[in-house]
Amino acid sequence: MIRNIIKIDQDACNGCGLCVSACHEDAIGLVNGKATLLRDDYCDGLGNCLPVCPTGAISFEKREAAAYDEESVKANQNHKKQPLGCPGTMARTMNRTETQATTTPSDRPSMLSQWPVQIKLAPVNAPYFNDAHLLVAADCTAYAYGDFHQKFIKNKVTLIGCPKLDEGDYAEKLTAIIQSNTIKSVTVVRMEVPCCGGIEHAAITALKNSGKMIPWQVITISTDGHLIEN
Repeated sequence: MIRNIIKIDQDACNGCGLCVSACHEDAIGLVNGKATLLRDDYCDGLGNCLPVCPTGAISFEKREAAAYDEESVKANQNHKKQPLGCPGTMARTMNRTETQATTTPSDRPSMLSQWPVQIKLAPVNAPYFNDAHLLVAADCTAYAYGDFHQKFIKNKVTLIGCPKLDEGDYAEKLTAIIQSNTIKSVTVVRMEVPCCGGIEHAAITALKNSGKMIPWQVITISTDGHLIEN
């Protein structure tokens, strides 16, 4: 049948996941970091997802589509099937107040300003990358250095990874992030171990490939938790 149904512009979608939460019928999920209409017959065409989209990526179109199947939607919800898009990959920003930043060390809160933090999970066009000071850190650094949040994470957008354990190279993803956003600076924090050189190499390669002149620095942490002069 011909009916009104939502249309999602994949290029405009920033992967924030707000539409997934707004769709009570589970018609939308995150697939490869982008909002996707999973089933035509789950979309009731009412458009609860439209007003929550921060980039205007969702609109209506009239096309051939299966009729809305309320019974199937209810059955799906009753069985609580696992969604295709993991809720943990939804991009979001956490506002950290100045009061939080000056709390006593014994009660010091997180300085993390956004989610997700894994390089491979972060949406390339997430709004928190705009005018961001980018921190690219090896996984182990936050465990090795005791004051990592105050020293490095505070006032930065944080991306982490492990070049030894993760498959593939981060350079392509980091290049896309730097090219697609206004990044003000890049700080790379790595461990002294040789395998950590991969994350430094990926970040430097991304900066070169982006064609942008951005201030950057590399900071090395020893395995016993001290800063090493580069």
